[in-house]
Amino acid sequence: MALTDAGQALLPEARTTLAAAQAARDVVGQARAGLRGTVTVGTMQSTGALDLPGRLGRFHATHPAVQVRLRQAAAGSAGMAREVLSGVLDLAVLSLTAPPPAGLTAWPVTEEPLLVVCQPGHPLASRHPVTLGRLAEEPFIDFPPGWGNRAVVDRAFAAAGRERQVPFEVVSFGAAADLVRNGLGIAFLPASEAAPTSDLAAVELSEPALIWRISVAAPAHRRMPAAARAFLDELLRDVPRA
Repeated sequence: MALTDAGQALLPEARTTLAAAQAARDVVGQARAGLRGTVTVGTMQSTGALDLPGRLGRFHATHPAVQVRLRQAAAGSAGMAREVLSGVLDLAVLSLTAPPPAGLTAWPVTEEPLLVVCQPGHPLASRHPVTLGRLAEEPFIDFPPGWGNRAVVDRAFAAAGRERQVPFEVVSFGAAADLVRNGLGIAFLPASEAAPTSDLAAVELSEPALIWRISVAAPAHRRMPAAARAFLDELLRDVPRA
C-alpha cells in the first residue's frame, strides 16, 4: 500500500494535527498525575561532549512516567533533519554545517575540532603542519554523505578547491580508526575519538581547525508535546545561552 499524491500532501498537516491533539492530552494528564507521554529522539552514534546517556538517566529519574524512544539514525544528520520536519522524530541530536532548513529550529549544545589521524609510521606523522592540499593526495576513510562530520570535511576541501578520494565509507568512529591503524588511509575524527595512541598519530593542520558542531533540533512551527519540551529543556541544561 502507498499514499496517493493527495495523501502525501496531507501527511504533514495530519501529523501536525495529531501532535496538537497529543499535546492537549499531555496537558490534561500532567495536571492530573504529573508529566507523562512519549518522546521520540533521533541521535548520531557519537554526541561528543554531550553525555546523552547521562541526560536520559537524569530525565528518567525526574519523569519516570515519560517514555523516551531513542533512534540511532543510519541516515545521518541530514536524514534526521527531514524526519523532524515530517514528524517522525520529536527531537534530534545532530550536526548541521549550515543554518537549519526552513521549519527547523536548532540549538547548539557542544562543539569540538576534527583531527586528522594516520599510522605513526606514515610520512604525514612527522611532517607538521600539513595543508589540505597535501592531505588530498591521500586515500580517506570517511562517513556517508549526509553525516555532519563528513559535511564539515567536504565543505573544507571544496573551499580549498581540492578533490579527495574516499574509497572507504564506514558508520562508526571505531571502524574508521581500525582502518587507519591497518594502513588503508587517513581520517578526520572528533578530538574526543582521536586520542593519539601507539598505533594512531594525530596530524597538525596548517589551516584553521575544522569544527564539528552538535545541536538539538526541533520543529519550528509544530507545537511540541509537553514531554518533548521537557526533554529538550534537559538537553539544553547547562548550555551557555547567547
